[in-house]
Amino acid sequence: MTEAKAADGGDPSADLKGAMMGFVGELRGFREDIQTKLQAQEERMNMLDRKTAIRGRAPLSTTAETEIPHQKAFNAYLRSGDDDGLRGLVIEEKGLTVASDGGFLAAPRVAEAVQSVLRSGASLRKLANVVAVESSAYEVLVDKGDMGAGWSTEADSTETATGGIERISIPVHELSAMPKASQRLLDDAAFDVEAWLAERIADKFARSEAAAFVIGDGVAKPRGILSYPVAANDAAADGQIGIVTSGALGDFNPEAPADALIDLIYALGAEYRSNASFVMNSKTAARIRKMKDADGRFLWTDALSAGQAPQLLGYPVMISEDMPDIEMESLSIAFGDFRAAYTIVERPDLRVLRDPFSAKPHVLFYATKRVGGGVTDFRAVKLLQFA
Repeated sequence: MTEAKAADGGDPSADLKGAMMGFVGELRGFREDIQTKLQAQEERMNMLDRKTAIRGRAPLSTTAETEIPHQKAFNAYLRSGDDDGLRGLVIEEKGLTVASDGGFLAAPRVAEAVQSVLRSGASLRKLANVVAVESSAYEVLVDKGDMGAGWSTEADSTETATGGIERISIPVHELSAMPKASQRLLDDAAFDVEAWLAERIADKFARSEAAAFVIGDGVAKPRGILSYPVAANDAAADGQIGIVTSGALGDFNPEAPADALIDLIYALGAEYRSNASFVMNSKTAARIRKMKDADGRFLWTDALSAGQAPQLLGYPVMISEDMPDIEMESLSIAFGDFRAAYTIVERPDLRVLRDPFSAKPHVLFYATKRVGGGVTDFRAVKLLQFA
């Protein structure tokens, strides 16, 4: 009886201890299983990361293979004239040989620095349509009139007239600059020759470009917007820029000086006014800044933040010092949608040729870039003539 009692009702603490030991064993096994799975997953992720790194290494090495050797070889060429690295260098990604009879392609750092200055300068480049080409000229088709239109039904169709199309060709011209430095300065390792060269080239290019886009005659340079024939706005034909007169010879009308500006704005077609801007030089701007309306409010509004253009009668103003001063019959103010009116064409490459002989003991750097420009839509711009 005693043995049966021990078998049926045993020690409760022993049973609890056994259950706890079993639970701990199962928990340990579960933890070991989880750790094994996490370790396997980590190994798979590490392998995936290595594969991704290997796949992603190609474009990085391509950049290094194209830009870094070019950068080093170009720097050596500028400092000492050693062109071995440039003559044999071929950029495989672009299929382009760096060495050429007209000099060597500038390193990307120099070319981009020059281009950045050109984009930010006080030039029509900021407002005009800029196109990059690889050829010696750019051709654009311009509508000379609106396409005919009419209402029709299924039973009665209306034949419409076709609009006139004109082909305008804008050639590219060679723009050059020739900064110089002493060989002693180039031998100084602390001297950043590339930054110095980019600054000198950009300064000369920016001033030459800005003047050509406004007053260039089109002979071996872009044709400027003021070099085209002009006519009274109501009588302007194809190939002529419409003008509005100021009401006084060599001045604004003393009785109502702002009227000429308002007439200039509304001489431009409504389809162009939404993107239109004024262009004038600083002396003309100084005159206009003093003008007030009948209620004593200034017509000119200064920019509210850095980088924004001031406004005149609600339209932005760009200051271009190449616009003429106010004098008898001068065309001192332009107003229009310059993105539609004027197209700038350029080849993206910048070439540099080192010349240590022509200006001893200095070294000349002959830099060239090809750029052109011309009016492509004469309806999109108007001029104010002080007459």
